Amino acid sequence: MVGTPINGRTRPAFGVVNGGHDLGPSSTPPSNAGSDNGIIEFSREDVEALLNEKSKRKDRFNYKERCENMMDYIKRLKACIRWFHDLEISYSLEQEKLKSSLELAQQKCVEIELLLKIKEEELNSIIVEMRRNCTSLQEKLVKEETEKTAAAESLVKEREARLNFERSQNALQEDLGRAQRELQSANQKISSLNDMYKRLQDYITSLQQYNGKLHSELSIVENELKRVEKEKATVVESLTMLKGQLTLSMASQEEATKQKDALASEVTSLRVELQQVRDDRDRQLSQVHMLTSELEKSKDSTEKSCSELNILTVRTNELEVKCALQDERLKVLQEQLTTAEEKLQVFDISVSETRTEFEGQQKLVRELQKRLAVAEYKVKEGEKLRKELHNTILELKGNIRVFCRVRPLLPDEGSSTEGKVISYPTSMETSGRGIELTQSGQKHSFTFDKVFAPDASQEEVFIEISQLVQSALDGYKVCIFAYGQTGSGKTYTMMGRPGHPEEKGLIPRSLEQIFQTKQSQQPQGWKYEMQVSMLEIYNENIRDLLSTNKSSADGTPTRVENGTPGKQYTIKHDANGNTYVSDLTVVDVQSVKEVAFLLNQAANSRSVGKTQMNEQSSRSHFVFTLRIYGVNESTDQQVQGILNLIDLAGSERLSRSGSTGDRLKETQAINKSLSSLSDVIFALAKKEDHIPFRNSKLTYLLQPCLGGDSKTLMFVNISPDHASAGESLCSLRFASRVNACEIGTPRRHTNGRPIESRLTYF
Repeated sequence: MVGTPINGRTRPAFGVVNGGHDLGPSSTPPSNAGSDNGIIEFSREDVEALLNEKSKRKDRFNYKERCENMMDYIKRLKACIRWFHDLEISYSLEQEKLKSSLELAQQKCVEIELLLKIKEEELNSIIVEMRRNCTSLQEKLVKEETEKTAAAESLVKEREARLNFERSQNALQEDLGRAQRELQSANQKISSLNDMYKRLQDYITSLQQYNGKLHSELSIVENELKRVEKEKATVVESLTMLKGQLTLSMASQEEATKQKDALASEVTSLRVELQQVRDDRDRQLSQVHMLTSELEKSKDSTEKSCSELNILTVRTNELEVKCALQDERLKVLQEQLTTAEEKLQVFDISVSETRTEFEGQQKLVRELQKRLAVAEYKVKEGEKLRKELHNTILELKGNIRVFCRVRPLLPDEGSSTEGKVISYPTSMETSGRGIELTQSGQKHSFTFDKVFAPDASQEEVFIEISQLVQSALDGYKVCIFAYGQTGSGKTYTMMGRPGHPEEKGLIPRSLEQIFQTKQSQQPQGWKYEMQVSMLEIYNENIRDLLSTNKSSADGTPTRVENGTPGKQYTIKHDANGNTYVSDLTVVDVQSVKEVAFLLNQAANSRSVGKTQMNEQSSRSHFVFTLRIYGVNESTDQQVQGILNLIDLAGSERLSRSGSTGDRLKETQAINKSLSSLSDVIFALAKKEDHIPFRNSKLTYLLQPCLGGDSKTLMFVNISPDHASAGESLCSLRFASRVNACEIGTPRRHTNGRPIESRLTYF
């Protein structure tokens, strides 16, 4: 009876007729309270349940209970019959209403037919206008096709311009090579001139030393000569004094002889007076005796003086001979001094010539260095333009950018006798972007967007991604993740080395740049709000690394249960392509110090274990998310950007890691999630309809980064050790597949909303 067609139309449900409240199948049966006066509604299920109801017999001989049940059942049947009776009365009234409404509907139908004729004429006129619009649109389409052909021609011209630029770049490289060769030859000449100049300086110093010796000897000889001249002067003076004494003694002797003659004449003349003057004669004789004694004394002194004079003359002759020899030696020394001075002048002239030649070579070297600097500047500008064009092409294609970084060899890895595993091609096409791996004598070549050698510093690596980090402030979704085997340097690249500021990783440097840019853009009217969240995926479970409920009953921190114990975190995607993790802790940050404190807290909470390949191996995937909401108060422009920095756990082989127990379970979970990531990359590369993002928590979390409108970059970290060549080759092949994936063109998010909810968007 219920729900059957009556008079060609379907009968409505009971609940609709009696007030629009239909009872579902799970609804409880209506009670009998107030059944005499209250309005009780029945559905088909209620009626069927009432008809099919069987009495519950606990005791079949209890007739009183059976009677009461039957009375209750009869009351409910009466209520149902009464409800059906009322329903039939309402249906009859409704039928009369429907008849009257049918007559009104027929009148309206006639009026509607007239209106339809009028509308048909109007539609015909509209169709004519639409045809005219269609013809105009076709003309516009033709114009757009012509513009498209013109754009294709301009693209061809741009390609030709790029080829011309590459040719000019090759020419500049050749000029640079020639300049380098000329610089090498000039350096060789300069080194030879420097050697000659050093030899000349040594020879000049030896001549100066010899000249100093000659001057010292000359001064000694001059001193001796002065001393001899002084002795000669004293001897001459003593000789002149002796000569004066000799002349005086000779004069006195002559006077004595004269007196003797006079006395003899007087004796002869005075013989007559001899007797008279006998006393006088005796006196005179005594005087004569005295004079003779004096004469003898004078003779002795004269003989002595003569002997001394002879000695002095001999000594004087010897000194004169010695002085002559010294004069000859002095003349020889003066001649040697003049020749040395002449040679010194010649060497001074040659030194001045070599100096002028050296200055000319220095000018040539400076000119070559200027040309080299100009060529290097042109090469850098060309490389910068190439990077910009390459990034533009990648953004237009929607490809995932891939950077490769090779870590240095460890001390215990350098003892192998085999050749190098990793090499870098030197051609212009692959310089700085190519890498070659040699395994079992076979060389495998790969080309990425950038390749960093082991000597590349953390600052050099960050400079290459700084523009990508800036895109997060401009309103783009940015994702950077590190991939590679365990012990290849992923965590060092992302986090750096604790306690060494010069070795900070990409995450601290990115935050410093973002907060510095935030400060610099404040005068332009920009204000930013930032939120940070950090999580790890450990054994396919999400852990909140910033949760405050991490302590055990005694207050000691636990590393096994991060986040609230027993809390389940779920990953959800909305219609706008955003992803969030439910109940995840999100912290508002205002400075780099606050984020550094949170990073330290997350690092202490992250799961780390020891294996045979790595002392501190990351046993989970670490995800750092920074949400940026910016408002320009002067222009009312709003941007919402997201920066995701991800440190993936390293792939490892059980044969090398030696993992057992918990480490074994962790290794299996890590390899499974990385295998799911590989399946997603394969599906994206083949452009399959179904992408298996749900195969693991990692790929489901990275879905917007791998298949949305995000700017994505992958760091593939490589170990140069011979024992890791197989894993390194697998990582490079995976990275080349990632580089070939097209995930869509990045889109800027300018209609941001205030950051009030605690949701982590990707």
